[in-house]
Amino acid sequence: MGVTGGARAVVRHFGRRVDEESLWEQDVGTQQATSSPQSLTLMFAHQAESGNAPRLDSLLACLVDFVRSAAADGLPAHQVERQIFSCVLAVGKEAFSLFLRLQGTGELGESLTLPDGRVVCRLGQTHDRPYRSVFGDFSIPRACYGSREGQAIDFVPLDARLQLPQSDYSYLLQEWDAALGCECSFARVACTIQAMLGVEQPVDSLERHSRQTAQAAAPFRESRPLPQPGQEGELFVVTADAKGVPMRRAGGEAKPEAHRKRGDKANKKRMAIVGAVYSVGRHVRTPEEVTAALFRDPRLPGGEAAARPEPVGKHVWASLSREPDGNQSGPLAEVFGWLKEELSRRAAGGPARLACLTDGQPNLLRAKRERFGEAAVEILDVLHVTPRLWQAAHLFCKEGSEEARQFVRARVLRVLRGEVKGVLRGLRRMGARRGLSGKKGADLRELCNFLQKNAPRMRYDEYLREGYPIASGVIEGACRHYVKDRMERAGMRWSVEGAQAMLDVRSEYLNGDWPAFHAFRIERETRRLYPHRQVLQTVQWPLAS
Repeated sequence: MGVTGGARAVVRHFGRRVDEESLWEQDVGTQQATSSPQSLTLMFAHQAESGNAPRLDSLLACLVDFVRSAAADGLPAHQVERQIFSCVLAVGKEAFSLFLRLQGTGELGESLTLPDGRVVCRLGQTHDRPYRSVFGDFSIPRACYGSREGQAIDFVPLDARLQLPQSDYSYLLQEWDAALGCECSFARVACTIQAMLGVEQPVDSLERHSRQTAQAAAPFRESRPLPQPGQEGELFVVTADAKGVPMRRAGGEAKPEAHRKRGDKANKKRMAIVGAVYSVGRHVRTPEEVTAALFRDPRLPGGEAAARPEPVGKHVWASLSREPDGNQSGPLAEVFGWLKEELSRRAAGGPARLACLTDGQPNLLRAKRERFGEAAVEILDVLHVTPRLWQAAHLFCKEGSEEARQFVRARVLRVLRGEVKGVLRGLRRMGARRGLSGKKGADLRELCNFLQKNAPRMRYDEYLREGYPIASGVIEGACRHYVKDRMERAGMRWSVEGAQAMLDVRSEYLNGDWPAFHAFRIERETRRLYPHRQVLQTVQWPLAS
C-alpha cells in the first residue's frame, strides 16, 4: 500500500521530504499499514487534486482520525510517531500560512507620515519577500512605501509589524541552527535540520548566520544580567590560558609537503586566549586532604567528602590572535580588559579577595599585573606542579613503581605545606649525589628552575588556610570543551572571522545565557531595522478576511 500521486503532491506542498515507503507502511514481518493511513492519504489527496491547499481544520480532523484508527488497528508505535510528527509539521505550516494571510499586505493608505516628518507614498506594486521557517519556505507579499518605484524603500509596515529578521531565515530557525552549530559542524547542522524538519539550508548560509549572530555577543556581555546581591561568593577568581585553533591557509600560501620534516606542521594554528571569571565561597582544607584527593586515596569507612562550594556566575570568553605570526598582545589585552570590566560590574565595592590562577606562562602574568597590579593573589595551578614532580621521580626511580609514587606523594605534601625551597634543595642534592648528566641532568635543571621561578606563587599552605582554589580546572575545562571539542575536530580549518564568531557565540551558549542572548539580539536588530515602527501604534491594522 503506497502513497498515491495526490498525496505526493500534498507532501511537496508541505515542503517535506519524506521516504514514501516508510511514511505509510512499515515492513514488520507480514504486518502492513491498514486503511487508516490510506484514508488519511486519500483525504489529503482529494483536496490537493481538487486544486485546494489543505485547510487547518481539515488537517486537524485528519490527524485525530488517524490517531484513533491507528490505536484501533494496533499500528507500531514508531510508525505512528513518525506519521504524527509529519502531520504536526503540516499543521504547523498551514497554521503559519494562515497567520501570514490574515496579516494582509500591510497597506495603510496612499501615504504615511514617518516620525521624522517625511511623507512617503505607497508604491504601485507589492514586493514579495522569501521567508524560511522551521515549517518550510513562504513568500510574503508586502505593500511598501517610499518616494517612487525603483528607489530605496523607506518603510514596510508588514515587516515592522512582524519584526522580521534581516535574513530570510526566521529567528527561531537561526537560534536552532546556532545551538546545533555550537556542538557540531555546519554540514552536520544542515543534515540534522533537513532530516528533522525537511528544511534545506546551504552550509555557507549557516556560516554567514554564525558571523551575524556573533555581532551581538560583545554588546550582550556588557549588558548581561548579573547575579543578584548576596548570591556572589566571598572570593572572586580570574583565570586564563591559551589554546591553538587550526586555520585555513592564507591566499598564496604554499601547501604542506607530502613528506613533512621534523617540526613541520600539517596546518598552522593561531592562539586563542581564553579567560574565565567567577566567584566562589572559601573552602578551607589541609595539605593532607588535598594530597589524599590528588592520589585518590580510598575514603575511610563512614567518611564523606566535604561539600565544595559551587562557582557562581562562571563566564568564559576567548579572543583569537589576528596576527599571522601568532602575536598574542592584542588578544591578551582584550581578554584581561574584559575580565577587569566584568569584575568592576560584579563587585562595585571591590571584592574582599581576588585570586588569579594561571599555569605560569609569562605573558599571562604580565597581562594580569598590567590590569590588576597587586590586587590579585597570584596562584600557580598545582596541577602544573605535580607533573614536574613525577618527571623528577622518574629521574631517580623506575617509572610506574611504588617507589616513584611514594617519592611524588612525599614531595607533593611538602609543597602543599609551603616547603617548596626544601623540596628544591633536596632534588638538587639527589641529582648531585647520583651524578645525573646529559639529558637527565638537563631535565632536572629545567624542572628545578621552574620551581624556583614560581616559588612566590606556590604558597599553598597560605592559600589552603584562606580557602582559596589552587587548581584551575575551570579554565582547563574551558580550553578543552569550549575550544578543542568544537574547533579541533578532524579536518576542521577556520578563517579568522569564522573562528572568532564561533568563540563568541559558543561562549554565550556555554555560559548559560542562550535564551537571554537571543532575546537581546532580536531586540537589538529590531531597533536597528525598524526605527519607524512606532507609526503602527497610530493606525488600525486591517486583518485580511
